[in-house]
Amino acid sequence: MSKALRICPLCEATCGLTLTIDAGRVTAARGDRDDIFSRGFICPKGAAFPEVDGDPDRLTGPLVRENGALREATWDEAFDLIAARVRPLVEEHGKNAVALILGNPNVHTVAGALYPPLLLRALGTRNYYSASTVDQMPKHVSSGLLFGDPFAIPVPDLDRTDHLLMLGANPLDSNGSLCTAPDFPGKLKALQARGGTFTVVDPRRTRTARLADRHLAIRPGADALFLAALVHTLFAEDLVRLGDLAEHVDGVSELREAVKEFTPDAVAAACDLDADAIRATARELAAAPTAAVYGRVGSSTVEYGTLGNWLVDVLNVLTGNLDRPGGALFPHGATAPAPRKAGPGKGFALGRWASRVSGHPEAKGELPLTALAEEIETPGEGRVRAVVTIAANPVLSAPDGRRLDAALDTLDFMVSVDPYLNETTRHADVVLPPPPPSQSPHFDFVFNQFAVRNQARYSPAVLPLGPGRMDECEIHARLILAVSGMHGAPPSAVDDLAVATTLAKAVADEQSPVHGRDPKEVTAELIGATGPERRLDMMLRLGSYGLTLDALRAAPHGIDLGPLEPRLPGVLKTRSGRIELFPAPVEADMPRLRAALDAVPAADTLQLVGRRHLRSNNSWMHNIPALTGGSNRCTLQVHPDDAARLGLVGGAAARIKGEGGELEAEVEITEGMRPGVVSLPHGWGHDRPGTRLSVAAERPGVNVNQLLDGSRLDPLSGTAVLNGFPVHVSPAH
Repeated sequence: MSKALRICPLCEATCGLTLTIDAGRVTAARGDRDDIFSRGFICPKGAAFPEVDGDPDRLTGPLVRENGALREATWDEAFDLIAARVRPLVEEHGKNAVALILGNPNVHTVAGALYPPLLLRALGTRNYYSASTVDQMPKHVSSGLLFGDPFAIPVPDLDRTDHLLMLGANPLDSNGSLCTAPDFPGKLKALQARGGTFTVVDPRRTRTARLADRHLAIRPGADALFLAALVHTLFAEDLVRLGDLAEHVDGVSELREAVKEFTPDAVAAACDLDADAIRATARELAAAPTAAVYGRVGSSTVEYGTLGNWLVDVLNVLTGNLDRPGGALFPHGATAPAPRKAGPGKGFALGRWASRVSGHPEAKGELPLTALAEEIETPGEGRVRAVVTIAANPVLSAPDGRRLDAALDTLDFMVSVDPYLNETTRHADVVLPPPPPSQSPHFDFVFNQFAVRNQARYSPAVLPLGPGRMDECEIHARLILAVSGMHGAPPSAVDDLAVATTLAKAVADEQSPVHGRDPKEVTAELIGATGPERRLDMMLRLGSYGLTLDALRAAPHGIDLGPLEPRLPGVLKTRSGRIELFPAPVEADMPRLRAALDAVPAADTLQLVGRRHLRSNNSWMHNIPALTGGSNRCTLQVHPDDAARLGLVGGAAARIKGEGGELEAEVEITEGMRPGVVSLPHGWGHDRPGTRLSVAAERPGVNVNQLLDGSRLDPLSGTAVLNGFPVHVSPAH
């Protein structure tokens, strides 16, 4: 029996774990008390790491389709088939005939961070889809418009702020999102203990709302109206204080004019909030010594998602809290490029191309996931004929999964990199399963960009690859070679090319730490036993902290790089080199928000919102016995008044009907819902044949996204409206 350290890959908190290894498998997990970031915190998902790692339903080797059925195959057979099918298809029908889909678990692995950009480049397709357009794309778009960089996302300085305003977020269940913070509950309690306060705006009385100093039970989807009224109040009551930001901001006067109509009294009915409570919220925000506004998925996956996310940071700017300690700051991860000199950048553009069928504009290079089914179904030049999925299950995560389910069945070819045969991958012609997380190294390339404290931690694999397993990075590299016409080349060629390309640019960049050096000389200095390790070492060396892979290896509990620090104006990449507070796309979308001032839900409908559970993460943890059962159930939560009015009975079934279909779910009556609102969790619906998810199939639940037909989108980001949409609810007979 032995112990090993590992960063948990099961949510965005990235907590440090201490694993117990016995007889070649992980048998227990607890929090690593010496981890410099998480300090021993662990949640039920982390404690269930051994079951996640050892799930017997995980695929152990490749599958290929033969005579209509999937069979076990060798790795060579699998990649031979991919090479034989994808390249001819592209040569006959063009690059856009192949679509790439990336799922949420993709960003939780080293391979998922390093290789998909190279795969997308190799495919050359514009049919690129990801979980972003059913999640956080509005934040990327608003940040791109404000700051010129869709990845320049400020996060609340939880450890130092005096006041936190939180919308559409429930970090006591989600552990935080776009705000990487182990022990989020502890940080909120510490905020209160030092005399600070926090307000939660949410239609549900969540666990986080119960902890808050104030809970505003807003009508779903009205966040942007509420935020606009806060901005109006700041202007109307002369509470705007830009402070040091003044010299970096354009568009203040235009913004003042744009929010004139959004008075607290004007938005009160649409938000179903008291106008005085809205004014009080604005005044408290302005009066706090430091404050931060933070919004997440509940305020993103709504009709005005981009406007809401834009207004979150507008408030941080107008109160002088953007880019200052205690406010909202821009993290700087260890592998992020070294800071550049301030000055105008290339800016951020939307709609550089559009989807073939409905003309949806791209955002950050992606098309809306809701558009995928029609791109497969609709005949004509440019039709999607092949799909590559990486850790994605869009049949459950996208609206109208039945339509997409049927569309996937008509493809000429499909490849999935996934450890499970799930509702989506059951359609694949080739399934390439990565090994369990214990057999892979870990570094958080993505989540360190959103961390509330700068730090770096690296976990080597704690167990060797099992028999017949292939390293996840090698799977990705060989997939890239197979689709790019380089099938048979050594997988190391992909990493070598990535290193050569990156260093060629770096040595030519006057602001790079290796400027002017010979790229071969720099390459020779890189360390690491594998291509991915050498790439990590390179990125660390090109970063700001002078780190190397050896330095991380020598600090198994991590390296603390200090609290977040102000980074303006260097972080700005707008064409003006300034914060563009009222960008043209936002201005063009404001009339739509003004029209919402008079919108009131139909009397015969309820508004539906999703929810998360601490022991769940989208659709990919319902097959773990330790994380199922108890309160983690797929129930329709209803307020007692609505239940009595509609004749709903707790424990009995209700019929829920939406624009895309209807479902039946067990009723759970709770005071935690506001009247007029019901809630179903997302990620469920494990009832399709042909999957290998034995535990999930026993308690399949229903797929809430089947209530949608995909027509409701935030137009600026292409994000599906998954919260605040109308449904009819009645007893099921």
